[in-house]
Amino acid sequence: QAQVEESGGGSVQAGGSLRLSCALSGPFTTYAMAWFRQAPGKERDLVAAMTWSGGSPNYLDSVKGRFTIARGHAKNTVYLQMNSLKPEDTAVYYCAAAVIGGRPRGYDYWGQGTQVTVSP
Repeated sequence: QAQVEESGGGSVQAGGSLRLSCALSGPFTTYAMAWFRQAPGKERDLVAAMTWSGGSPNYLDSVKGRFTIARGHAKNTVYLQMNSLKPEDTAVYYCAAAVIGGRPRGYDYWGQGTQVTVSP
């Protein structure tokens, strides 16, 4: 059974940094992972995504130059390094994973979310 576990959320002042971690457990092999976020009253946005086959990661315009997504050394892991955080980055951050043999488009498994709160 698949389980996506996120960690690393918390509260920080504007200008600070946080690092989110995500791991997919279970008998699966990922080929892409991503981070999404959803603020209260807003839609869920794709923050950063990458595939293992190569190519540059994709980022939400508002986080370019501040956030970095990176694949972990361990199987089925991904990180999101968030620097120069702003109050508008406050949201619940979700990790998502696409696995070989899964749906043809989109992500197959999602985490429960981790709260990131940035104070002015």
